Amino acid sequence: MKATVGKAITYLDGAWIEGNPPILGPMSHASWLASFVFDGARAFDGLAPDLDKHSARCIESAERLGLQPPLNAKEIERLSWEGIRRFPPDAELYVRPMFWAETGFMIPDPESTRFALSVYEAKIPSGEPGFSATLSTRRRPLPETAPTDAKCAALYPNVSRMFREARAKGFDTAVVLDPWGDVAEFANANLFMVKDGVVHTPAANGTFLNGITRQRVIQLLRADGKKVVERKIKYGELLDADELFASGNWAKVQTCARFEDRHFQPGPTFRTARSLYWAFAKGAKA
Repeated sequence: MKATVGKAITYLDGAWIEGNPPILGPMSHASWLASFVFDGARAFDGLAPDLDKHSARCIESAERLGLQPPLNAKEIERLSWEGIRRFPPDAELYVRPMFWAETGFMIPDPESTRFALSVYEAKIPSGEPGFSATLSTRRRPLPETAPTDAKCAALYPNVSRMFREARAKGFDTAVVLDPWGDVAEFANANLFMVKDGVVHTPAANGTFLNGITRQRVIQLLRADGKKVVERKIKYGELLDADELFASGNWAKVQTCARFEDRHFQPGPTFRTARSLYWAFAKGAKA
């Protein structure tokens, strides 16, 4: 689940810039008070599935942090396609719009909101052989204690600690619980469990992101006649699952090959979910 990043371009202040341009100073509100939001979409083969939804969510995240986006979702989508078309048609890309505040004390000054859009080469991980996971000692925060209703950079240092902890134990990633001890998701991806042919996934309860790819996978599975149940899931249920898999924008749909000391073969439901997702994605033209 490691990232492989190549050529990058960034739209900033009306121009496309190659590489990794500096965008924050030590006095920027976002540098010391974390008023920074982003989103991520994927592009490949002239396709960008759900780019409109990712663009809209970036606007929503900014507004929930008290920022004032200087452009709308349609403009983000248009600029994203402009950036995508600067790469070869077969490039696998990550598309990341961002908003942040430059000024303010504690409360960000909405009128100081800035925008940047990075588009860069990043291989999409294969769905198999899959990843390994262990239980994290960290938990997702309550909506009352963190901006869980936004895709906010301030939430990710704890994700980093989840990854470090898991990798120190010999695993790729972690399963994370919510504040009440129920399963929330994997460290940076939504979680699906299969038992006796039924797909189960933690009900969105405000402690973790109800991912755009998660929503798409649920929709596709249900349309295919699969039973998908959104509910509270206990950690012990994962140990008794027939299949575990993840959905997320970085890797789309991936199987979990090992959870704790249990090993899984890529299962039929995972393969159906991945196949359905890619069939949908291949119709997502500009």
